[in-house]
Amino acid sequence: MAKYKGVDFMNLDSLFSKEELMLRDTVRKFVEEEIMPIITEHHRNCTFPKELVPAFGEMGLLGMHLEGYGCPGGTNVEYGIAMQELERGDSAIRSFCSVQGSLCMFPIWKYGSEEQKNKYLPKMAKGELIGCFGLTEPDAGSDPGSMKTKAVKDGNTYILNGAKMWITNGTIADLAIVWAKTEDGNIRGFIVEKGTPGFEAPEMHGKFSLRASVTSELVFNDCRIPAENILPGSNGLKSPLSCLSEARYGISWGALGAAMACYDASLNYAKERIQFGKPIASFQLVQHKLVYMLTEIVKGQLLAIQLGREKDKGTHNYAMISMAKMNNVKVARECAKLAREIHGANGISDEYVPIRHMLNIESVYTYEGTHDIHELIIGRYITGLDAFGSN
Repeated sequence: MAKYKGVDFMNLDSLFSKEELMLRDTVRKFVEEEIMPIITEHHRNCTFPKELVPAFGEMGLLGMHLEGYGCPGGTNVEYGIAMQELERGDSAIRSFCSVQGSLCMFPIWKYGSEEQKNKYLPKMAKGELIGCFGLTEPDAGSDPGSMKTKAVKDGNTYILNGAKMWITNGTIADLAIVWAKTEDGNIRGFIVEKGTPGFEAPEMHGKFSLRASVTSELVFNDCRIPAENILPGSNGLKSPLSCLSEARYGISWGALGAAMACYDASLNYAKERIQFGKPIASFQLVQHKLVYMLTEIVKGQLLAIQLGREKDKGTHNYAMISMAKMNNVKVARECAKLAREIHGANGISDEYVPIRHMLNIESVYTYEGTHDIHELIIGRYITGLDAFGSN
């Protein structure tokens, strides 16, 4: 198998700094040497390579765009580049780092007290503590405001009751950022530590996507937590949605990594696969598929780079993030489908990468806001009219 060299048809490397390219190459080498040799077995066995978590910390991949408290303090573009390379390996690997940094560390960093930041963030940045993010519920996915999880104040504690679903890292997490409605109907964030009585995190089984990722339920039955575990700066649905924006940004880069993996594998396969006496890459229909994949990847790269630069300047908005997540995940989904076609019967074998990415991207297409929801987010932003819940 040819060594992966990345996909850069338009010389987009010229848009990156020397430091950004060094980071990319470092993460790319890590994926090549540490992820690719083991990911197929983990995908087959539905296991997550937890032994790699300390290495993620050492490389500065956890909370990498956060400043202070032991966090790496990198740029948003650097964060995106890293997520791209990790998802080239597998969506499960990028999901772990996205959840840890953007969905768990970020809310503590943005909405937590100084005591909470100092207690949790340094260890989370090193991978010594693993976090998860509890927002989605069995009956509240695209409509998180309809959550049923409640937090009732009782003296200097809160009593949590409810359930969360489709939670990445849940079973292996040392702490959960849980969003619940208080008695006044407001939505607040709470830090719930593993081992708290009334808190369980059973792993979900039977998945055909993100099989190398731990996906769990979070169940709260009269779970009593100290009042100091509330995130004091959290207030309303905008708080968890801001965390989702951080994760969606990383996904917009990560999905391109999956698309690049599918394109690269397909190009190499098409050059080597002989049918009717010549490589299938010489047939017009195959070239059409390859050109489509490459063109969409290039457009997605430009979208991600520009968004990253705007985010680093603080001139982005949530609708820009929605557009990048929506478009680039769709690109990855189409590339995975075409890659499976180019690989023919071999395309359904996990000895080749397309089917694994094809399965994974179905989750990425759905989580952190479905494709349709992001269209409505952008539509509302550009028209000023809310189509959510419209008949």
